[in-house]
Amino acid sequence: MKLSREIKTGIIVLTGILAFIFGLSYLKSSSIFENTKTLYAVYDHVGGIQSGTQVTINGVVVGNVTGIEFKNARFQSVVTFSVDEGHEFSKNSSAEIYDTGIIGGKGVQIHPVFDGAPMAKSGDTLQSNTKPGITALVQEKLTPLQMKVEGAVSHADTLLMNVNKVLDDQTRIELRQSIAGLNELISSFKTSADKLNVLLENNKEQLDNSLKNVDKITSNFSKLSDSLANAGLASTVSNFKTTVEKLNSVLMKIEKGEGSLGKLAHDEQLYDNLAAASRELDLLLQDFRLNPKRYVNVSVFGKKQKEYELPENDPAAEKQN
Repeated sequence: MKLSREIKTGIIVLTGILAFIFGLSYLKSSSIFENTKTLYAVYDHVGGIQSGTQVTINGVVVGNVTGIEFKNARFQSVVTFSVDEGHEFSKNSSAEIYDTGIIGGKGVQIHPVFDGAPMAKSGDTLQSNTKPGITALVQEKLTPLQMKVEGAVSHADTLLMNVNKVLDDQTRIELRQSIAGLNELISSFKTSADKLNVLLENNKEQLDNSLKNVDKITSNFSKLSDSLANAGLASTVSNFKTTVEKLNSVLMKIEKGEGSLGKLAHDEQLYDNLAAASRELDLLLQDFRLNPKRYVNVSVFGKKQKEYELPENDPAAEKQN
C-alpha cells in the first residue's frame, strides 16, 4: 500500500513530538509510564536547586524536582517534586536541601518518618529543612579567622609604623652602640668564666676537702640532734614550760594583791610598820649591847641594886632623840 505524502508528513511530525516528550522526560529524570505522587515543600531559600534536581531517600534516587515558584510576597518558594508511588512514608517526613559535592551541587533528600501517622499522598506538603554544605561550613569557620588575621595584620602594620617612628637615625646609632657594649660585656663574662674554671681546676683538691669537712660537720650536727632527742630534751623543755607557767601564775596573784606576798607588796602601812619595828629592834639591840646592866642585874649576896645612870653620849639615846 502506497502512502501519500500527507500521511508520511503526519507520521514524521508525530514521531518528532513523541521524541521531544521522551527527551524532555529523560532530561527531567522522570518516566512517562511510571506512577508517581506529587509532593510539596516550602523554603525560605532554595539554594540554587532547579527543575530536574534529583530527590533521594537514604542516597537512592526516588524522584526529581518538577517545579519552583514563589508562594507569597515574602518570596518564600514552593518546591514541587515527584516521588515514585511505591515508596511509602509518613506525611510528617521532611524534605531537606543539601549540597551534593564541594563544587556546590544541590539535591533534595527525604528523611522518612514512620510514626503511625497517615502515609504521604499526592498533594501533601512535607516539612522543609536546609542543611549547610561544606562550602558554607568552611566559610562560617574561616570568616572569624579571616577577621582575626586582618586585625593582626592591621596591628602589625601599626606596630611597624610606630617602631619606625621610634627608631630614628639617632636611636639606631645608640641601639648599635648598646648591642656592641652588650657583646663586650658578654665577652668579659666569658673571660671571667674561663678564669673561674681555671681557679676551680687548680683548687679542686681543696674544694673536695672543704666539702668533705662540711659533710662531717653536718653528720656531727645530726648526731648531736639525735643525742639531744634521746636525752629527753623535749621532756625537760616541757617541764620548764610548766614551771614558767606556774611562776607567771604566782606573779599574777602577787600583782593582784592575793596572798601574803601580794598584801605585803600592796599594803604601804604594813611596810611602814615593819620598817618602824625594824628600827626599834635595832635601837633595842644597840642599847642592850651598850648598857647590859639596864636589862640584866645579878646580886649574889643581896646587895642593893644601884640605880642605873645613863652614860653620856649614849648612841641609843641619840637615836631615840
